[in-house]
Amino acid sequence: MRSLMTSFGSVRAKTPLALPGMAIGLMGGSFNPPHEGHLAVAETALKRLALAQLWWIVSPGNPLKPHGGLPPLGERMAAARRLKRNPKIKVTGFEAALGGPYTAATIGFLRRRHPAVRFVWVMGGDSLATFDRWRAWDEIANTVPIAVVDRPQWRLKSICSKAARRFAGQRVDERAASRLAFMRPPAWVLLTTRLSGQSSTALRRIAGAETQPSRG
Repeated sequence: MRSLMTSFGSVRAKTPLALPGMAIGLMGGSFNPPHEGHLAVAETALKRLALAQLWWIVSPGNPLKPHGGLPPLGERMAAARRLKRNPKIKVTGFEAALGGPYTAATIGFLRRRHPAVRFVWVMGGDSLATFDRWRAWDEIANTVPIAVVDRPQWRLKSICSKAARRFAGQRVDERAASRLAFMRPPAWVLLTTRLSGQSSTALRRIAGAETQPSRG
């Protein structure tokens, strides 16, 4: 069976402009809705990893989450564009053209499309805690460097996770984070930063409660 890294691609997928030699962070998710936590992770990665750009890859749907009530891709992309303020953050929905939702396949496509770009996968500590549930997670870690940005109440779970223990010997000192994009994988770093307690799940719960009729 072919690796997900090389299993598919699409000429229809339009990515942001990427020039050879650029260091670009990739941050995927459903962004339902996008919030200040996403922004804190992105801004931290841009600064600490010395990235030229960071792409918010708005997914057609997270394979680990139910899709019931998921707003259309265009709506979530528009909301992400309204939230982000840094021009280095690029909002893109190219993953919908690839025919699959898996990160491993997305990374494989990008490395074929932009072979001279230095990509780094960026995620929050909550994602590292469940990273071993992702399709071909160990293949992802062996293909691109990974930056994990600390999230509230997730530090212990993230550093004790199966993935963190599996690649404990490849953890990079935080002081060397600016060179991560040019390191040979597997290589990963945990970035401590200003923490935002916002989450998409909590925001959807609040929004749902606000739309319920009041009791009286």
